[in-house]
Amino acid sequence: MSERSRSYNPHRPPRRQDKSPAPQAEEAEGQLEGRNALQEALNSGRTIDKVFVAAGDTDRSLQRLAALAKEAGAVVVSVDRRKLDAMSVTRAHQGIIALAAAHVYYTIDDILEKAAARGEAPLIVVCDELTDPHNLGAVLRSAECAGAHGVVIPKRRSVGLTATVAKASAGAVEYMKVAKVANINSAIQELKEKGVWVYGTAAEGSVPMYQADFTCPAAIVIGNEGDGMSPLVRKNCDCLVHIPMKGKISSLNASAAASILLYEAVRQRI
Repeated sequence: MSERSRSYNPHRPPRRQDKSPAPQAEEAEGQLEGRNALQEALNSGRTIDKVFVAAGDTDRSLQRLAALAKEAGAVVVSVDRRKLDAMSVTRAHQGIIALAAAHVYYTIDDILEKAAARGEAPLIVVCDELTDPHNLGAVLRSAECAGAHGVVIPKRRSVGLTATVAKASAGAVEYMKVAKVANINSAIQELKEKGVWVYGTAAEGSVPMYQADFTCPAAIVIGNEGDGMSPLVRKNCDCLVHIPMKGKISSLNASAAASILLYEAVRQRI
């Protein structure tokens, strides 16, 4: 199925207006909150500029982490916990907040080169306007655990790599190549031109996920939390796949759907 000439004829619903809500105001992408987020940033070699740690906290793991950050070149400052509370956007800073260099975004070529370096068929997640940072963080976590080579997000109408995303990803954001593109449809076209088969996910998809071939170079498109994929994105996918639903609820959370499809790809590639 790696040949571009092969095609499906999935049912496509009527066009609708895009009613996706605009994302919330962008958080600062250089802020890291919580011990795990800072530890993974240090492990990955990311530059940490400044660390704020709760004054008077005698927790040894917290002090060790602050010492590691200082050894890595960060300025470490003890502050009142109320200052940390005021700075925090996740409301779960665990006594430490760091200011790091902004995340580096990659290109689709960088993601494909990562797959080639591993000697593997590309496995990519494309997020069509995810606006919930917890969802994007969970997608990044699942993608990293499943061995995906990269995640593609749009520049507009989507959350970026914020502190909340970093915390929700459990540190996966430090290891996953994320491409931030001007236009998702153009990115899909680029992937197709480079031999990647693009699977859209939709409840009405004509192909059950177990019949889709994820052993070929594959990109899995995950739609917006409210409306799913936009009409044009649906049209540009090679085929639409669905996850069999046996209960009374007709849909899954975006990040849960991404996890299920990624691990179906893992199963097929073993």
